[in-house]
Amino acid sequence: MTTPGPPATPGDPGSLGTPATPGDFRRPEGPGVRARFLRIDGVPLHVRTEGSGPVCLLSGGLGSSWFDWDLVVPFLAPYRTVVRFDRPGYGLSAAEPATGRPAPTAAGEARRIRAVLDGLGLGGPCTVVGHSLAGFHVEAFARLHPERTAGLVLVDGSVEPSARPYPAPRARDLAARAVAGAATALAVPYLLGPAARRTAARLSTVRREDLAPAPLARHCYRTGRALRALLRENGRYLDLAAELDGLRRARPLPEGLPVTVLAADDGCRNRRTEDWLAAQRELAALLGADFRTTAPAGHLVMFDRPDAVASAVLDTG
Repeated sequence: MTTPGPPATPGDPGSLGTPATPGDFRRPEGPGVRARFLRIDGVPLHVRTEGSGPVCLLSGGLGSSWFDWDLVVPFLAPYRTVVRFDRPGYGLSAAEPATGRPAPTAAGEARRIRAVLDGLGLGGPCTVVGHSLAGFHVEAFARLHPERTAGLVLVDGSVEPSARPYPAPRARDLAARAVAGAATALAVPYLLGPAARRTAARLSTVRREDLAPAPLARHCYRTGRALRALLRENGRYLDLAAELDGLRRARPLPEGLPVTVLAADDGCRNRRTEDWLAAQRELAALLGADFRTTAPAGHLVMFDRPDAVASAVLDTG
């Protein structure tokens, strides 16, 4: 269920709990930016929209927050209504309850995307854009909700052909929660989270820097809720890949749906880069997609080549 409402009460940045409001960071917003919280399945999710025109939704990969798309949005907003949101635990969104919630699934994330759009009153078709792990989410959305999908864009999306999930998914999820809880009690995220975020971002771009606003990154990545979300999603990675394989067999993409696979090429002619580009080509062939590369770019394509990301979105839907 989706319930729009006022921003939630700010919480302890080291906790697993409630989000902070966008205004708490004194960050100037551009014209037309609308930031709010939507309560979806009982969890306040941070959502923002800007621009006008046909709708596109941007969903970030493992550990990403809404601001990782900041450089892309100015290219899109003159032509599209751009929707960004933080999954539970990330960015400014609250964490899911400590107990009683199932582990992440591709179908569940597709439902969440639809609930965000419904909560914003955007009931028409939408171009869904997923980076990395979120490529699983948006492809599942396109397969499960074809009437709501105008286009599909995978930005250096995850590729796991013929994936087999690990056993004991419930036990693995409980272990992820326990590790996050213990680390939070020891203030590990508070002390090391922002540095880990910076390091991961630097290793994922050819420019070797994290372009995220430092105050926001400090707030969002020193929280236990972010660590718990990351560990839970990472622990379910192969499960999501296997689930999506099943959807590909059972739920074909709508005939004629525009699909684009945009792959990052870091310019290194080594085995790792060539294997990755080959896997992305195979993904594009599987989906009947337009295949594009952009170089030089690391996995955080949004930082290195935001113009190429925007072009892929505008050309797709």
